[in-house]
Amino acid sequence: MDSRTVALIRTTFKAVAAEEGGSETLARSFYSILFTDYPGVRDFFPAAMDAQRDRLVHAISYALDRLEEPDKLLPFLAQLGRDHRKYGVQPAHYVAVANSLKSAIRACVGDEMWTDEVAAAWDEGLANISGAMIGAADKETSPAAWTATVVECREVLRNLSIVRVQLEHPMEYAAGQYLSVQVPSRPRMWRYLSPANPANSNGEIEFHIRSVLGGWVSPAIVSHTTVGDQWLLGAPLGGLGVPRNTKRKMLMIGCGTGIAPLRAQIMAMAQRRVNPKVHLFVGGHHPCDLYDLQVLSQLAVANKWLTVTPVTEHEENPWWYYDSGEPQVELPGLEPRMTGQIGKVVAAFGPWADRDVQIVGSPSMVQTTKFRLMAAGTQAKSIRHDPLF
Repeated sequence: MDSRTVALIRTTFKAVAAEEGGSETLARSFYSILFTDYPGVRDFFPAAMDAQRDRLVHAISYALDRLEEPDKLLPFLAQLGRDHRKYGVQPAHYVAVANSLKSAIRACVGDEMWTDEVAAAWDEGLANISGAMIGAADKETSPAAWTATVVECREVLRNLSIVRVQLEHPMEYAAGQYLSVQVPSRPRMWRYLSPANPANSNGEIEFHIRSVLGGWVSPAIVSHTTVGDQWLLGAPLGGLGVPRNTKRKMLMIGCGTGIAPLRAQIMAMAQRRVNPKVHLFVGGHHPCDLYDLQVLSQLAVANKWLTVTPVTEHEENPWWYYDSGEPQVELPGLEPRMTGQIGKVVAAFGPWADRDVQIVGSPSMVQTTKFRLMAAGTQAKSIRHDPLF
């Protein structure tokens, strides 16, 4: 697309986003129009739409910001296209989405701003986006979704479980990517989880799931998952992964279950002969949140290129945490635990200008840590995280 077309698309979208509550209004308007004009599409979506609406706006914003960067946009759209096969979507559904999105944006900006030129720009932009997604889906030969059986469910904390599943057919994914998951008790409510281990020929995947207060899916997984449950998994997504450059050092920062995709990458790197130095900061609110330190200790001992620094915001565990009173197991290979907000702690170590940086955690943690690192001298182009944050 030419620069004029890109500018028209961005200007109208940003006009919506600039209004108070504009993004939420756009999402609600889009789904209202879509379900009214194309009622058959409603069956593809869950009853509760909050998470779906948020993700829609993030995805649109991410795509529009990269309309002039095909090397970044096209792989992202290809992943979405392959992932959407699990819904059974057809090209006609992309037309319905495009028409509904245009109508929603027009309703938000008003007829005065929505000119024929703006409409044509959106037609071209949405056609290119849809075409990339449809093309990737058509070329894919892997299953639209994978069936997996739960073979282990272990409660680590009262709000955190480790679940191991056995795939019916092995899946190829890059360590660091994430998968959409549907559990039996929450049909059509797909949620995104990161494998904590690299792909293997046995088709075994380990997930770390924390129950989110007020969430629809994660509490059900943590509280009700049992061995034998059948899960559905979508195609792999995400841009994190082990860099091919084995000379440039790495900085990894993960909070809570955000350690999962970082651990998977470290395990994948441990299978290579040559690796760069990696400094991993693993954080949590309390010491008990550092639930995976034993595995990280084993990795650090076995791989001298790996340094692991635990960080907690509080020195003591919360009141509800049950302490058995048994002596703590010594964990060699780990740096002394530090106390403080993880972004502030990491930034205080230095600018990390010689590192490729990956950050995994909640959206607020990712953004706060990213800004602190940039303020300390780390270049934005060296920092990677989930593209929808």
